[in-house]
Amino acid sequence: MSEQRWRLVELARLAGITEQQVRNYLATGLLPPAERAANNYRVLTDHHADALRTARALAAGHGWARARAILTAVHQGNLSAALAAVDDSHAELARERATIAAATHAFAQTAGRPAPAARRRARIGQVAADIGVRTPVLRLWERRGLLRPQRDPTTGYRLYEPAEQRAAHLVAVLRAGGFGFPIIDSVIATIRSNGSLERALAELSRRDEQVHQLSLRRLHASAALHTYLATHYSPA
Repeated sequence: MSEQRWRLVELARLAGITEQQVRNYLATGLLPPAERAANNYRVLTDHHADALRTARALAAGHGWARARAILTAVHQGNLSAALAAVDDSHAELARERATIAAATHAFAQTAGRPAPAARRRARIGQVAADIGVRTPVLRLWERRGLLRPQRDPTTGYRLYEPAEQRAAHLVAVLRAGGFGFPIIDSVIATIRSNGSLERALAELSRRDEQVHQLSLRRLHASAALHTYLATHYSPA
């Protein structure tokens, strides 16, 4: 059975993009090559419509950069490269899940204890040595509002009370676990507002939920790719 013909404007409308974007997708290999009719117009078929739908699904799950890599490889006949890109994307999430679990465990184990070698008051170099970072890192965290050291009225040196030493330790644990600043900002703000470890851990669990939702989108994207391959590249 012959495939339905599509006009360029119809494909653009299908994906909610411009006609120029469809042309760009054809030029970059995101869509399969299009033959030319006698009038030199592109011959666009269900194959192109399905590729466009698949591209959108892949982009939602794996991001546009990886969607381009996957479909370009498919349309160049390099299925191994396409599948390797899909595998890398799923493995990336698996690593992130492991990182979240390790960091959350480390935070839970650490948050209830004082910072190592906590002093009544410590200067920036001492705190940096205690938690294993360089002093510019502590200054960066201070500029972000994560740390609030006092200043010696005579020398102007930063002085960290035990609570700030603990905060610095927690930030170091979370950064080592791969957590980004938006999550850390929320965690430290939660601890400062009510001192609740449970609330802080709830903030951390938000990232795990985000990964869960992304995993579902990637699963859907991979299923869309499988359908596309089975329809147009069987028995690949």
